[in-house]
Amino acid sequence: MSNKIVIPTDQPHLQCLGPLGDPDPTNLINIETNRIPFRAENFSLDLWKDTFRSWPSPTVGWTDWFLRVSNSNEVQWGERKLDQCIRLSIADMHRNESLLIAASYFWSDTLNAFVFGHGPASPTLADVAMLTGLDVSSADSTHFFDTKPSAKVETRYIGGWSGYIQKYRQTGPINVKEQTCFLNMWLDKFVFCGRSAGPTSVHLAAAENLANGGRFPLGRYLLGAAYHLLHQVTRKLLLGQSIGNLGAPWWFINMWLNLHLHKCLEFDLFAQCFPRDIAENHVLDEEESATRAPLNFGEAVIVLPGTEGNPDQVSRFFQTLYEGLARDERAWLAYDDPDSMLPLVFNPFNDALDKDNKVMMALVTPRAIPVNFFGSGKTSPRLMNSTIHRH
Repeated sequence: MSNKIVIPTDQPHLQCLGPLGDPDPTNLINIETNRIPFRAENFSLDLWKDTFRSWPSPTVGWTDWFLRVSNSNEVQWGERKLDQCIRLSIADMHRNESLLIAASYFWSDTLNAFVFGHGPASPTLADVAMLTGLDVSSADSTHFFDTKPSAKVETRYIGGWSGYIQKYRQTGPINVKEQTCFLNMWLDKFVFCGRSAGPTSVHLAAAENLANGGRFPLGRYLLGAAYHLLHQVTRKLLLGQSIGNLGAPWWFINMWLNLHLHKCLEFDLFAQCFPRDIAENHVLDEEESATRAPLNFGEAVIVLPGTEGNPDQVSRFFQTLYEGLARDERAWLAYDDPDSMLPLVFNPFNDALDKDNKVMMALVTPRAIPVNFFGSGKTSPRLMNSTIHRH
């Protein structure tokens, strides 16, 4: 039986999971290459108009609301692995638009990976855990996506997200309703980046569940949303269709690309500065700084500079990814931290350094990743499909 499950190698004591397919993958590679968008003859920036309309840009009042809610919920957020990702929302993340456009032409739906010249690469649950700190290991109970929340929010004719903050930010002690409204905005605007680019109740059931102490693997849903986004982009590019605003987490793809290409882009991850927890109208003293050193890789990467989408920059990025990164530009260990400046959630080389064994098991266990689970507009959240997550 073992010879049907594992693949022998020339290394003693080393075997790979099977079953073994065709030892000559040339035909498969050729077929798959023809289904990657860069093979299409429709490279045009006109297809990308309004694509990034739902980018999570800063909103007046959000930082102050974050400070208010976090003062009484930071401990609970930490226990449910929400704190790191929620805090990322106070940063003004700059979009590396040219890189996002160029990289999208290399996505393979079959592999769930970018097929760059230097080899395939893909965002994984490890990247979600390291960049956002979101839960990737809890048991998944998706039934609440189809439940009707008890909380109700007004989303139309209230002045966009700024008006939403003014309406639902309260004074005095934080109650479940206010925290639900806060988390609804965080999920909609900063995590899944809803297509409407304005207030909706699409994520209200999930927000209410979290506000009431619920826990679910939100990190898996983020990765699934990223995969589904790239699937939609690939289909549209192959058909020569306009991408449009798909309402999805481009920001996570942006962070992942900046991290894994930081040597090529000449970014020093350990020289970045993240915003301090200060009120929006706070007046700084002469020697006071508005920023601090990042506490994790997510805070270091999210503040990296961006680029606008223009033909010359897109062309240069495309050529770099097509030809492949030089060996000294590749981030062989993306989360390499020789001076231990940023904490590691897990350590694949030393079990004694693992802070969360459940996380490590979640990263190495094959699983289905939920995609297209939230509706849009007036549609209730749904779990519709899944895709296989490859490590």
